[in-house]
Amino acid sequence: MVETDFLMFRTSSIHGTGGFAKARIACGTRLIEYVGAIIDKEESLRRCMADNPYIFTLDEQHDLDGDVPWNLARFLNHSCSANCDAELDAGRIWIGANRDIEPGEEVTINYGYDLTEYKDYPCRCGAGNCVGYMVAEAFFDHVRSRGVGD
Repeated sequence: MVETDFLMFRTSSIHGTGGFAKARIACGTRLIEYVGAIIDKEESLRRCMADNPYIFTLDEQHDLDGDVPWNLARFLNHSCSANCDAELDAGRIWIGANRDIEPGEEVTINYGYDLTEYKDYPCRCGAGNCVGYMVAEAFFDHVRSRGVGD
């Protein structure tokens, strides 16, 4: 089992490997940095077209490819009721708790996907408010109005 100061990584009921709180985590705590290679938008598009799901937007010119072995944050799963948010701060991406997290609870983020091809990204989070797809919360009502499978 791999661990950081706040997280242990193990099999998740949501998908593959997930990060779990080692102890109680207070709202506002920065848990882990999302790290990787800084790439330009052209290279980002190429890698996305090659099915790389670990790309994060940094700014208008650059993205961050987190598909590297030393980026444990890439194992954090999506949830429609995420307990963490990704925050861009001075060119770095931090994952921070948006509420208190209990020991053993899976640490999740909302991947924030837009509506482009959202049906290609089904959600398995199991949250009470799950919309069935990995989309940003701003699109929940739109997806619900379409119905799952529509």
